Amino acid sequence: MVDLLAINPIAFSLGGLHVRWYGILIATGIILGFIVVQREMVKRGMHPDFLTDLLVWAVPIAIISARIYYVVFSWGYYKDNLGEVIQIWNGGIAIHGALIGAFITTYVFTKRRGISFWKVVDIAVPGLLIGQIIGRWGNFMNQEAHGGAVSEKFLNTTIIPDWIMNQMTIEGVTYHPTFLYESMWNLVGLVIIILLRKVALKRGEMFLFYLTWYSFGRFFIEGMRTDSLYGGVLRAAQVVSVVTIVIAVLLFVTRRYVQKIKTTYQDK
Repeated sequence: MVDLLAINPIAFSLGGLHVRWYGILIATGIILGFIVVQREMVKRGMHPDFLTDLLVWAVPIAIISARIYYVVFSWGYYKDNLGEVIQIWNGGIAIHGALIGAFITTYVFTKRRGISFWKVVDIAVPGLLIGQIIGRWGNFMNQEAHGGAVSEKFLNTTIIPDWIMNQMTIEGVTYHPTFLYESMWNLVGLVIIILLRKVALKRGEMFLFYLTWYSFGRFFIEGMRTDSLYGGVLRAAQVVSVVTIVIAVLLFVTRRYVQKIKTTYQDK
């Protein structure tokens, strides 16, 4: 292992304001995702301002719901520290909460605009994955969202670069870079989704694939993490992942079955 100093999570300071790499990377992911999705929406004939109008609502609601999710599953602490519930600047948001808030907002927004929810989320999936791929590196900067301690054998045989493993070394102990595993899993998912564009999928099935793919990987990666949120004795993210997979698969099968019945009826 190369002996390097850990990366400072603070990118720069302006007076008393500290700008963290975490925030910069999250913002970068959102911006790049926005650019990709915006271009695709315009290409498909949607109004250029539609995505901007949606994000005006979806982004703040996603942040709030991400915080609510985190607080709910950390209630054992926050019930005795209610003053810290709104202190999001001290950390404590969850991607599942953000996704739930964003999807609900998108559903309501598309219904009010008279636009297909399935069409919008299908288009949005690549941008969403780009945001998650980049955003996870904010955890790298903060030395968080890691797994358990790695063995000496792992360190001697891993192909993961030393500069990553060095950042995952905290107080002399090196941990699994689960942020990296999830980022790479999402990258593979993005490549598959790009390839799936050549397949005759029905509207909404790209989105359902995303839900299944991300949740499947997150279930196993979450099992490695040491900072999981719990609902009783169960890891919250694993429960949400299983429920999401079941719902996505049921929706896929049901929508295909209903479409088949409609097609058969129309052919008679």
